[in-house]
Amino acid sequence: MAATAYTVPTDQPEADGTIAWDHTTVVVVEARAEDAVGTGWTFAPASGAHVVADVLAPVVEGRSALAPATAQAAMVRAVRNAGRVGLVGTAISAVDIALWDLGARLQDIPLTRWWGVEPRPVPVYGSGGFTTYSDGDLRAQLAGWVDQGIPRVKIKIGESWGSCERRDLERTALARRVVGHDVELYVDANGGYTAGQAVRMGRRFDDLGVRWFEEPVSSDDLAGLATVRAGVTADVTAGEYGYDLATLARLAPVVDCLQVDVTRCGGYTEWFRVAAVAAAHGLDVSAHCAPYLTAPVAAATPRLRHLEWFHDHVRIARELVEGYADPVDGALLPLDGPGHGLRLRREAAERYRVA
Repeated sequence: MAATAYTVPTDQPEADGTIAWDHTTVVVVEARAEDAVGTGWTFAPASGAHVVADVLAPVVEGRSALAPATAQAAMVRAVRNAGRVGLVGTAISAVDIALWDLGARLQDIPLTRWWGVEPRPVPVYGSGGFTTYSDGDLRAQLAGWVDQGIPRVKIKIGESWGSCERRDLERTALARRVVGHDVELYVDANGGYTAGQAVRMGRRFDDLGVRWFEEPVSSDDLAGLATVRAGVTADVTAGEYGYDLATLARLAPVVDCLQVDVTRCGGYTEWFRVAAVAAAHGLDVSAHCAPYLTAPVAAATPRLRHLEWFHDHVRIARELVEGYADPVDGALLPLDGPGHGLRLRREAAERYRVA
C-alpha cells in the first residue's frame, strides 16, 4: 500500500464563513493485490500520507482484499491512542475507499454491483460561491451551473459578522436573480454565525426562497442547531465534519438532513452505517464533496437527497484523475467500469507532489 500527497493551487483565492485558502491538498492511497490497484483519496494535510504509511498500512497489509469492512475495523482499533477524529479519520477513509475499489476490481465488477444495487442517477447541486468572489465571478459560476442543467446551487456566507449581514443578503439576492425562481438556492455559513444571528438571517433568507441552510452555527453546537432549526423555514443541515458514526448520530436529532463526507467519515464502510442511522431518524442523507468518489455509494443509498458538485474537487479531479464524467440533466451516474472506475493520472499529478 502506498500513500502520496499533492497540493493543488486554487484558481483564485477562496474563503467561506470561517477560513480562507489558496490551495487544496489531496492524500491518495493505492492498494495492490495481484495485478489490481484500488484507489482512494481524501482532502487533508500531507501528513495524512504518513498516518497511512506508519499506522494503517501495517494492520491492513496481508488481509483479504475481499473483506474491506474487516480491515476498517482493524484500522479503527489501531488508532485508539492516536485519536480517530480529524486527520486520522481522513486517512482511514482514504484507505477504506481504496480497499473497496480494489476488491471490486479483483472481481471485475462495479462497486454498485458488489453492494447489490442497480446504479441510478445521483442528483447534484453546484457548490462554490466563495465569499472572496466578486459579483461578476459569482454570476458567472451560478449561470454556468444552470446552463449545465443543474437545478440546485449553493453559495458561501457569513465571513465577518457586523459587515457581512448586509453583504450576505445582497449576495443571496443576487444569486436568486441569476438563477431564477425555478432553481433551488442554498446557503452555507460554515459555522460562522451564533444561533441568534443565524435565526435572524435565516428569516431574511426565507424571504429569498432559500431551501437549505448549512452549518448556520458550529456542528459542535447541538443546542444552537436545534434553535435555528426551530426558527427558520429552510432545512437546517450539518455533518460534513463527522469523522465517525457516534458524532453523526448525535447530529441526527437536530438537523433536517444529515450531511456525510465519505472522505472523512470512515470511507464507504462507515457511510452505510451513518445512512442507516439517518434513516432511523427519518432523515435523508446529503453527500458532502468529493463527487466522483461518492457517486457509487450515493447511488446505493435509498434516502440520498443529493451530492455536492464542489468547485475545487471537480476541478482537481478533472486534472488529476482519469475516468470521470460530467453530470447529465443535473445528475451524476456512477461509472460502469470495475470498482469506482477512477485512477490517478500520475504524470499529471507529479508536479503537485509534496509527500
